[in-house]
Parts: sequence; structure tokens; C-alpha cells
Amino acid sequence: MADSSGNSTGSARVHSSGSEDGLIDDRKRKRMQSNRESARRSRIRKQKHIDDLLGEAARIKTDTDQIRTTINVTTQRFVEIESENAVLSAQVNELSQRLNSLNEIISYMNTNNASTNNTFTTNQCTSGTNGLFEFDMMENNTWNMMYVNQQPIMASAADMFGY
Repeated sequence: MADSSGNSTGSARVHSSGSEDGLIDDRKRKRMQSNRESARRSRIRKQKHIDDLLGEAARIKTDTDQIRTTINVTTQRFVEIESENAVLSAQVNELSQRLNSLNEIISYMNTNNASTNNTFTTNQCTSGTNGLFEFDMMENNTWNMMYVNQQPIMASAADMFGY
């Protein structure tokens, strides 16, 4: 029984100790269940984090492969353009040399024309088709030389055998 001070007697203690054991067991069970649930949630969070990291790693690998492919294509195109540039530079040099040579020829021809006043080069040489020159001289045209041979050639036996 209980006295006025709030202390319980022995028989009450035994009874309360039995129910306390049940309460303690209940609390232990609840705490263990709570700990299990907490550990399960922690494992789920950890697994989700691992899955997220694996997904991010796969995405990064895909991005890296795409970047590597783009770099390879760009490098190949750079080499092609560099080769084309080298060819074009060589062509520019060659054409510049040809232009300089042609300018020298024109300068030489102009110098000769101005100093000699040659009628052949100034009056009778004209620009023709396809970059060829035509000469307007009567003597050089075989059709215009027919006036020389306008009479038939007659041969007699006396001329041939010397009689």
C-alpha cells in the first residue's frame, strides 16, 4: 500500500515492477522498430544517392564522349582547312610570279614600242581570239600571195630534156 509520502509498499512495487518491465519492453520494442525504420530510410537515401551519382557519372561520360567526338571532327576539319590553305598559298605565290612575269613582258614590249616605233608591232599585230595575236600583213597570208602565181606554168619537152 502507499503511505502519505508517496512511497509504495513492497507488494505494489512488485506489481509496478512487472508492469514497468512490460513498459520497458514496449519502449525497447518501439525504439528498436524506430531504429529499424530509421536505418531503412537511411539505406534508401543512401541507395538513391548512389543511383543519382551513377546516373550523373553516365551523363558525364556521355557528355565527355560527345565532346571528344566533336574535338576529333574539329581537329580533322582544321587539318583539312590547313592543307587547303597551304595549297591556296602556293597558288597565290605562283600566280603572283606569273603576274610579275607578264607585267615585265608588257613593260618590255611598251619600252620597245615607244623607243623604236616599229610599224610591224604597232600597226599590224592585233589582239585576236582566245588570246592569240593575228598578223595583218599581206605577205604572211598565203591566200593573198596568189598574185605571184597567176599564170600557168608550161613545160615543153625541149625545156625538160635540154634540146
